Amino acid sequence: MRRKPIFWQIYPSYLLIILLAMVASTWLFSRDLRVFYHRQVKADLEARGRLFEEQVRDLLVSGDRGVLDALSKDLGKRTSTRFTVVLASGEVVGDSLENPRRMENHAGRQEVALALRGEIADSVRYSRTLQENMMYVALPVRVQGQVVGVVRAARAVNEIRWELTGVYHGVVLSGLLVALAAGLVGLYLSRRMSRPLELMKLGAEQFAQGRFEHKLPAAGSREISALAGAMNVMAGQLDERIRTVIRQRSEQQAVLTSMVEGVLALDNDERIIHLNRAASDLFHVNPEVVEGRRIQEVLRKADLQRFVERTLASRSPVEGEVVLPGTEGDRFLQAHGTVLQDGEGKGIGVLIVLNDVTRLHRLENIRRDFVANVSHELKTPITGIKGSVETLMDGAVDRPEDAARFLKIIAKQADRLNAIIDDLLDLSRIEQGEADKDMELISSPIRPVLQAAVHACEIKAHEKSIELVLTCSPDITADINPPLLEQAVVNLVDNAIKYSDPGGTVWIEGSSDGRQTRILVRDLGCGIDREHLPRLFERFYRVDKARSRRAGGTGLGLSIVKHIVHAHHGRVTVDSVPGQGSTFRIILPGE
Repeated sequence: MRRKPIFWQIYPSYLLIILLAMVASTWLFSRDLRVFYHRQVKADLEARGRLFEEQVRDLLVSGDRGVLDALSKDLGKRTSTRFTVVLASGEVVGDSLENPRRMENHAGRQEVALALRGEIADSVRYSRTLQENMMYVALPVRVQGQVVGVVRAARAVNEIRWELTGVYHGVVLSGLLVALAAGLVGLYLSRRMSRPLELMKLGAEQFAQGRFEHKLPAAGSREISALAGAMNVMAGQLDERIRTVIRQRSEQQAVLTSMVEGVLALDNDERIIHLNRAASDLFHVNPEVVEGRRIQEVLRKADLQRFVERTLASRSPVEGEVVLPGTEGDRFLQAHGTVLQDGEGKGIGVLIVLNDVTRLHRLENIRRDFVANVSHELKTPITGIKGSVETLMDGAVDRPEDAARFLKIIAKQADRLNAIIDDLLDLSRIEQGEADKDMELISSPIRPVLQAAVHACEIKAHEKSIELVLTCSPDITADINPPLLEQAVVNLVDNAIKYSDPGGTVWIEGSSDGRQTRILVRDLGCGIDREHLPRLFERFYRVDKARSRRAGGTGLGLSIVKHIVHAHHGRVTVDSVPGQGSTFRIILPGE
């Protein structure tokens, strides 16, 4: 239903009240005016009758009827009044308008009958003589205290009505003018009352649109002005509170967005209330799409669903581990759950905080493998040394040939221990420099570094009749630490020589596209199975442990290469096919 504006609720009512008041006042005034006018006409007729009575008293005594009739007609014509003279017997002897001889006896007329009894009487009735309504006033004529006749003054009622009608027209016209003036005043007052309210309505719409800087004018009556002031104060308070809420929400959103932990809020029906960016990245979902849906529909993770159920069932914080299976391996999440409560302490859902500890798990596994591997690597030469010493102590020292053989074993294992320790020290030094960010990098050509690495490996390559082929433009430069980068290339070339068949070829290439500088070491050796590639750069990780030891490797060479490349802000990759060889690439950022 469409509601009317306040103006159309106030003004028509105001106008109706004015019209009703004018109609009522006009009717009352007209009624009182009619009564007053009739009284005035009656008093006037009575006064005229007294004057006429003074003139006819003597004529009634003398009995001169002709003079009475002539006097009635003369005075009646001059005063526009009908005068009638009636004897005590009721006989009419004079009349202003008719011949008395044709008039019937008036003794039975109401006003005449009362006047004959000595009273002044009046009446309004139909005149059979004149065929119209008349107002009569009859006065007794006394001579020596005796009523000798009656004089009667009369006027037609229509004449009175016409005179009143003229007065009525003036009254109505005046009333209409007053009503028009009152209507205009009412229109002005209604507009004056409704305009501030309309301005408040427009201001409230501005407030609803968030434009709280808009101020309502404090105009109109005291109440409306006070209301406008209260609404302005309310708008200021709302603006401040909304700004506070928005600021707090922005701060909360910034905190949640900046968190590396995944935050997941659910209601009691396990519907997603909110999840931050870390959680959406963790589960690969769009927050705008999944919010409001049940977790079972969105995240089909059994461990997570069980943890949510545990948290909903518990009134205290819950901790646990959630494992998310994936194509790239399992992800391990440390989960913390607590009940969400409203202002009254009523539980409305749960809050789950997920911390990705997959890297910690992997580092722990690497640490365990490292401890086991380094123990094993150190135990092998120590066992060889101890066994040789015990054999010598058992008498082999007295046999020159056996003594020389076991001393060579001791020397070889000691060299192996020294190589392992040297590599561990190098690795520790490189890692420390990488962590402290204090490794000095200078813009240098790449080719001299590659040539130095080739020269360092030429003797070992010559022993296996392996050809080393270097391809690199002298113009290629990069930000490098030449000695460290040479060590990394030497390790790659040395591995390529170790695992290549005699008479093979190892290619060392340098290239640049302006954005990146690449160093490639490629061989046609035995190759590496795909399953070993992800762990190839771990410490002491060996693809073929027996062959690696026979080749004299410590198991740390590729790990050293990885850390040297990381210290240069680059990365190292490997492609390998069993039986077809391997290709190692060092990729450094361009200048």
